[in-house]
Amino acid sequence: MKIAFFLVDRFSNLCLSNALEPLRAANGYARTPVYVWDFYSLDGAPVRSSSGLAVMPNGAIGGIGRVDRLYVICSYGHLDNDTPQMRRALQQAARRSGMVFGLDAGAWLMATAGLLAGKRATVHWDLLDAFSERFLDVTVEQALWIEDGDVLTCAGAAAALSLSRDVIARDISPAIAMDVDALLIPPVRSEAVPTIRDPLLTRATRLMRENIETPLALGDLCTRLNTSTRTLTRRCQTVLGMTPGRLYRHIRLSAARQLVEGSQASIAEIAVRCGYDDPTALTRAFRQRFGAAPRAFRGETAAKPA
Repeated sequence: MKIAFFLVDRFSNLCLSNALEPLRAANGYARTPVYVWDFYSLDGAPVRSSSGLAVMPNGAIGGIGRVDRLYVICSYGHLDNDTPQMRRALQQAARRSGMVFGLDAGAWLMATAGLLAGKRATVHWDLLDAFSERFLDVTVEQALWIEDGDVLTCAGAAAALSLSRDVIARDISPAIAMDVDALLIPPVRSEAVPTIRDPLLTRATRLMRENIETPLALGDLCTRLNTSTRTLTRRCQTVLGMTPGRLYRHIRLSAARQLVEGSQASIAEIAVRCGYDDPTALTRAFRQRFGAAPRAFRGETAAKPA
């Protein structure tokens, strides 16, 4: 999936990171990378974030080829950046994009370019009133994000993180989105905004993560959850499309890949730490999940935290 990040002067670092880092992490957990991306500015020159961080883009937005998604990331200075040149550039880029995502104040620039006419949309909460007064042809709503046809608008940095996790769940699978949660979000917070919006499965996955080295039998797991194996199996199948046993293996293998890429532990040690009887069993399961043996991933950094 080809993605173009269009960074507008004084964009938010946090908004970009929350949109991009989950995608990077998801690439590491998928069997093969799903997302590729490039960065663009209006004229191809370096663009600075609101905190002064300079980003060297891959080129000018007018030079993009066909992409699946165009992310318009604009924060402070949206009025200063609302120029005829910007409007033309957005209109041309939108015609080459499957979908256009407006993050933070990106919806403002999309609206002035005519991309939101007749659409439902949201914008950073500080701009909601001014946005609704300025763009009478847009149905403005307060929400984390709103998808309407080929456009999607997102309220800000925190919302961008939630959006990326939802996108990953749709593009790849809820299980991969769950892996990204475990990697990027502290456990105390992941329960507050879970990718898996099912309290039973949230508790089940937490217990599985807490018991990786010595996996719980399904009956013992259900006893601790105060539920039946039939109920847990049905909920896993409905929400994740897999059995509890397969979910448990998914979590253990994700942990194994993190150890393979992020530690110097031997494959034998990793096998023990992830609940496998011997390195051969781990290697066989690892190859089935990721398409190659663990040693092929030594030195890889795709799924490591930035």
